Parts: sequence; C-alpha cells; structure tokens
Amino acid sequence: MIFYALFCRTYQFIMKTASYFLPFHEPELLTGPGSLERLPERILEKGANPVLLVVSRTVARLPEYEVFRAGLDRADIRTVVYEGTVPNPTIANAEEALALYLANNCKGIIGIGGGSQMDCAKAIGARVARPAKSISAMRGVLKVRKRLPPLFLVPTTAGTGSEVTIAAVLSNPDTHEKYALNDPALIPAVAVLDPLLTIGLPPSITAATGMDALTHAIEAYIGRSNTNRTREMAIRATRMIVANVNTAYGDGGDVEARDKMLTASYYAGIAFTRAYVGYVHAIAHTLGGFYGIAHGVANAVILPYVLEAYGKKAEKSLAELADALSLTDSAASDYEKAAAFIRKIRAMNAEMKIPEKIDGIRPEDIPVMADRAFREANPLYPVPRIFDREELAALYRVISV
Repeated sequence: MIFYALFCRTYQFIMKTASYFLPFHEPELLTGPGSLERLPERILEKGANPVLLVVSRTVARLPEYEVFRAGLDRADIRTVVYEGTVPNPTIANAEEALALYLANNCKGIIGIGGGSQMDCAKAIGARVARPAKSISAMRGVLKVRKRLPPLFLVPTTAGTGSEVTIAAVLSNPDTHEKYALNDPALIPAVAVLDPLLTIGLPPSITAATGMDALTHAIEAYIGRSNTNRTREMAIRATRMIVANVNTAYGDGGDVEARDKMLTASYYAGIAFTRAYVGYVHAIAHTLGGFYGIAHGVANAVILPYVLEAYGKKAEKSLAELADALSLTDSAASDYEKAAAFIRKIRAMNAEMKIPEKIDGIRPEDIPVMADRAFREANPLYPVPRIFDREELAALYRVISV
C-alpha cells in the first residue's frame, strides 16, 4: 500500500500541475429573482435555435417556467422538450434525448432542474461533440476534448453545482455503476441562478441538496490540490451554507435565503471542479448506483464518518473551517476545532431530519461497492489520507443500520 500511495500522490501532483494549463473557465452568469427571463436573448446570441430543453416534470409545472417558455416563443426560439430524466440519470436518458436533438436539428441544449437534468444535458452535449464515442468511453478525465454545442444550465436546487463544474455523472442500472465524465468542455456557456425557481422546494430536498453543496466545499478544502481561488470559494460556500440552509429548510418562501444557497452552491462548484472531491463522493456514488439513494442524502450521512476516519491528516484543514465559522475559542487545539466542526455537521443533519445511518445496505454488496469506491477515488482524488479497500468496506459497515 505504501508504493500504491506514492503512485497516487505522484499522479495527483501531475494532475494538479497540468490543471494550470487546462481551459478552466466560468460560465456567463445571470443572477437574481427573475433572471431566467433574460435567457432567451443569450440563446439567440449563441445561435442555439432550435434548442433541446431538458427539464423535470416538476419544474415544467412552475409559473416561472411558463413565463420562460412564453419568452422563448416571443423570441421565435423553437424548442424540443425532453422530460424523461430520472433521479441518478441514466445513459439511456441521455441517448433518448440525443435522438430528439438530432432528429430536430437542434443547435443548443438547456438543462433546467436539479443535478439530474443538468448532468443529462451535459452528457447529451458530449455525445453531440463526440458522436463516435459512447458515454462509457468518455468516462474519466479529459475524454471529451471537443467543443460542445451552446449549453445553458439552470439549477432549481442549491446543491450539485453542476452549472459551473467540469463533471457530469450518469448511471448504468444494469451494472449499478455510475459514470463520471470530467472535462472542461462540459462547463456551460451560460448559467442562470434564479432563486424563484427554488421557492417551495420541499424541506427534505432543501436539506439534502444543501448538505451536498457543503460536502463539495469541505472535500475540496481539505484535499491536496487546492489553489488560492478554490480555498476562497470553499470558505465562502461553507459560511453561506451554514448561515442559510436552516432558514431555507424552515421557510421555503424565503427568497434571500434561497438566493444565498444558490450562490453558495455555485461557489462550492468552483472549488471542487478544480480541487476535486474525496471518499464521501466515491462511497455516495456506489450507494446511488446500487440502491438509488439520493446523492445529497448519502453525502450528508457519510460526511462526518469519513472526516473522522481521516484523523490527524485532516485536522488542520477542518480546524481552519471551524475558525471560519467561529465554532470554538481561538486557543483551542486543532483536534478540538476539528471535532467541533464535525459535531456541527452532525447537528445540522439532525436539525434537518437527515438520518445518522443508511438503511438497506446489503452486507454481500459491500466488497463490490468498496472496490468501486476505491477505483473511483484512486489515484485521482487528492484526499487527505489514502484508504485501502478494507478501510472503505469498514466505512460502509459503520454507516449501515
């Protein structure tokens, strides 16, 4: 394991060095209440007419969506709608939508919804850009490497940060695997952060997506591939989420809290798209693939256990996050501060009725899930401490009911 850990660290150093030469960028941003109404003019500017609209059925019933569709009609933008994306979007979803895109000679893609709709939209764009490559062939890092058609992403939950990241995650129900595509080409042309689209989001989804965003910020911050920019964004996101997620959870109509949560999720996306995530996500992806567990819920449950398992390797970074939140006296030790930060996460979960453990994990599945989490995370994720398969398997057992 010593030599494998050395290999991982060497790989991560090379990737961090190479990242300075990659075309990382941020999308053009439309923000604030009603900002979705400004999107049609950007679509015309990009020449994305007709456009494929990937939207959830829930969002399609919102009055803000109807206003947006009316704006598209006034701008003479023809649309083809795909509403079939499921939670933990599948490769089949992307292929079905791709067929609509091609049959209608579309020139751009809009993804409106949670991470499922946005990731599906990204995968469609990748298939358009690389028609000879399957989604499974683009799994991993830098497998797209072609310009996508104009892509417009509109989050309706404050969690995934997909509107600013290089990642798209899809699942294969037949093999219970999740496929992560990572390429700067997947960063959209335009992102819209309109808090009105998140008004009335159920408390359970508000909680899960908020903790998903917090996990992004924390895993990015404690990893070993940070830049000054990713540290700044992770700190900002952490502060904003801790300050606002309970308000958004308790009052679905609080526009200010919703606006801040969308911004925080965006900041966390900036952080982890460059600094990566860690074992929390690797484990959560397997739970989603095997059992369909919502990604945000899985992250929230797993997070404190993984942070504890990192031990001293994560203490200093977690202490800095505790200081950013003023959780302890400044004279406290790093151990005390890190412990206070983990307690804060557990308290947030409890306040928002997120369970402490996950029901339904089958013991016979754990070796396979541990192996897949190991292979997803290593050698890419610059985690504070590299776990072996047995350590990962132990984490599955700890989080099991």
